[in-house]
Amino acid sequence: MKVPSTWKLNLRLIIATALLFALVYVIIALIGTYFGYGRPLTFGIFVLIWTFIQYMIGPKMVEITMGVRYVSEAEAPKLHQMVEDLAARANIPKPRIGISQTNIPNAFAFGKSKKDGRICVTSGILKLLNENELKAVLGHEMSHINHRDMVVMTLISVVPLICYWIYISTLFSDGGRDNGTAIIGIGALIAYFLGNLIVLFVSRVREYYADAGSVELGNQPNYLASALYKLVYGSAMISKEDLKQVEGVKAFFANDISDARNEIDDLRSMDLDKDGTISESELAQIKYTKTRVKTADKIMEIFSTHPNMVKRIKRLSELS
Repeated sequence: MKVPSTWKLNLRLIIATALLFALVYVIIALIGTYFGYGRPLTFGIFVLIWTFIQYMIGPKMVEITMGVRYVSEAEAPKLHQMVEDLAARANIPKPRIGISQTNIPNAFAFGKSKKDGRICVTSGILKLLNENELKAVLGHEMSHINHRDMVVMTLISVVPLICYWIYISTLFSDGGRDNGTAIIGIGALIAYFLGNLIVLFVSRVREYYADAGSVELGNQPNYLASALYKLVYGSAMISKEDLKQVEGVKAFFANDISDARNEIDDLRSMDLDKDGTISESELAQIKYTKTRVKTADKIMEIFSTHPNMVKRIKRLSELS
């Protein structure tokens, strides 16, 4: 199996980060210039301060949203053993391990650095996956930490928020400079839209590399493919109300929980014997079978935090 090098991922992360911060800098500089406030250096400092705040509080916000409780080795020995083994293979410090008491089956990784890495699983995923599938998902999350892409996601996700805040602010301006304020508002809205597309692109690309990273850490591609299939099925069974509660952190999950209902029908066709898993032989058949993604799904993928799952499992089949 050929696992792709991560240099392309790193290059994309660097370019995306540069583009996003250049975008928000231009918007803020235009606002300051128009209203006669500050100098370019002031605008740059403002962006850096805001980004630093996001970087520092981001992990805590994920913990609060997901209700993460960190567990000791005595509480979850198998989970600790899996993570410890994967961390040794990845040659990075062992992340902290947490459990979120939600029925949404998933796992996620976050943190401010490799040394500050945290891997968390939900109670739902522990009930759904077997040991090999769970380890494959943990390998996927370990790869996010190893690639440092979860740090980049935490940093760049603040950019569209800044642009949106600027847009909203123009709606409640005093109207003293209507034409200029309107132009700034429209520019901020466009920047918000473009920034979101860039963030979503980065989010999707990093998932492919994390999948490959799990395989590189010794997990069989069919175990990860089977796990992803089960996660989609499990997410499709969750109520929309429960899904909305974690909408803000879904980019950190192993799959797009919001799109699960649309993906499940296509994925069922990959489960040839209809036993609820994707076996090694089934993945081998997928490798040599042409998969088709509907035009509507391709369009929806542009606005998704994760790649289309059919395409993702097809990529996994090419690693087998």
